Amino acid sequence: MNKIATFVQIKIDMNIPAELKYTKDHEWVKIEGDVAIVGITEFAQSELGDIVYVEIETIGETLNQEEVFGSVEAVKTVSDLFMPVSGEILEFNEALEGNPELVNSDPYGEGWMIKVKLSDTSQYEQLLDATTYEGLIH
Repeated sequence: MNKIATFVQIKIDMNIPAELKYTKDHEWVKIEGDVAIVGITEFAQSELGDIVYVEIETIGETLNQEEVFGSVEAVKTVSDLFMPVSGEILEFNEALEGNPELVNSDPYGEGWMIKVKLSDTSQYEQLLDATTYEGLIH
């Protein structure tokens, strides 16, 4: 009896808002004035699985681009979070303390993580656009 294996390519249908910028580490950035709002992408949260804890202990600190600003704990793993742009961390989304699952259910909205006062706006322009980021994850 011959066994025939069938392979099906599944297109990943992820929400990648065009108005945001992205990093290769799967953070997204939205600019409001001189403040950057930062979170992780839908792809990142889906790869991590159910988020159970978000740890940010860098409030008030000024960090450089690509430095670790916190971590996300999922059921089976912990992942570092990297600064997409340099700046001072102004605020942590306190809603995540009691509801870390907001990162899973609404990664681009209620699941945002930090607000950063930009120290170099040119870094934002160098981040990936939605099309480039989509190419990275497919």
